[in-house]
Amino acid sequence: MSNPINIAFSPCPNDTFIFDALVNGQLDTGGQQFEVVLEDVQTLNEWALEGRYPVSKISYGVWPQVQDQYRLLDAGGALGFGVGPLLIAREPIALEDIHLKRIALPGRNTTAHLLFSLAFPDAQNKDFGIFHEIEEAVLSGKADAGVIIHENRFTYEAKGLVKLLDLGAYWESKLQCPVPLGGIIIRKDLPVEMDEQLNQWIRASIQYSWSNYSELSSFVKNNAQEMSEEVMRKHINLYVNEYSLSLGDTGKKAVSVLEATYERIAAA
Repeated sequence: MSNPINIAFSPCPNDTFIFDALVNGQLDTGGQQFEVVLEDVQTLNEWALEGRYPVSKISYGVWPQVQDQYRLLDAGGALGFGVGPLLIAREPIALEDIHLKRIALPGRNTTAHLLFSLAFPDAQNKDFGIFHEIEEAVLSGKADAGVIIHENRFTYEAKGLVKLLDLGAYWESKLQCPVPLGGIIIRKDLPVEMDEQLNQWIRASIQYSWSNYSELSSFVKNNAQEMSEEVMRKHINLYVNEYSLSLGDTGKKAVSVLEATYERIAAA
């Protein structure tokens, strides 16, 4: 039997839904086992920069910086139309004034930060934190506005916050491709043959989860940070899609566009 492979991803419902069957023994992997590490996406990004784990979820925002150590898998990622981060505030703010405001962001290396920088290249007053703390930072007045991701796009209105700009829609209109949010990477010290094996296992894991979707598993529920089941399902329905099974030509183009956008912003 092969040694267990460490695999790191977030506790968010889309990731736990995708990897549930694979890491919890529901698939025939020929004896290959996995040791799971769950952490927020910015921490995963930082660990990827260190090359810490052999298989990991990352924000596409950090992908250009880790290509020397990792390869990108075709399956397991989060891309799509209408899935991007949102810029929110306590009350309306003119977009031309955003560069004057203090903005809370979910991590320096996140795709959310990259998309915000694309839309507001002159904004410099930024506070970086954990994604689920952004709403509170805005509500408390620690930040004038914030960029929210994941399930917070389903909860901000109930907390009295308002949307200033859909950063995903801005990306889509400007660059004419889906938003690449997060992908799965494999470290280059693992054999190339492992890439396709993992792609196949991840696709089978997704299909298993969909076939049992009538009841969410305890693995998804227990890691969902006190989220209601309604929000868990909205999260899964939005972020687990055709691009999770395979990037395809459209997804690969989106990743290439993001790489070029990253280089352009970094050079500015």
